[in-house]
Amino acid sequence: MSTPVTEFTKDQLKEGRDQFKVGDGVRVHTRVREGEKERIQIFHGICIAKKGSGIHETFTVRRIASGVGVERVFPVHSPNIEKIEVDRESVVMRAKMYYMRERIGKRASLVKEKRLVEQGR
Repeated sequence: MSTPVTEFTKDQLKEGRDQFKVGDGVRVHTRVREGEKERIQIFHGICIAKKGSGIHETFTVRRIASGVGVERVFPVHSPNIEKIEVDRESVVMRAKMYYMRERIGKRASLVKEKRLVEQGR
């Protein structure tokens, strides 16, 4: 049984936006409006969390910029997101990777990549 909210928001869902998972390295292409001009800005980092469902689904991307951790929460079905690219796939054993916030230096961006696991390393 569907609720009126799901029926109303069904046509606003974007197709092909769920091809990544927590732990993957992603590049999020967002539209930024500055006055009358519009440009595409890329935010790349590691997806550390996915929440919600339907039109309310969001994901959090974390990256290190100038030695400082920066996190940004994106709605999956936002019209301001042009596309989401997966840079690297990973194998994680957690649903949320909040422990990445405590890491410093090179370890802050290290996750077990999928191709290394498939080769037996």
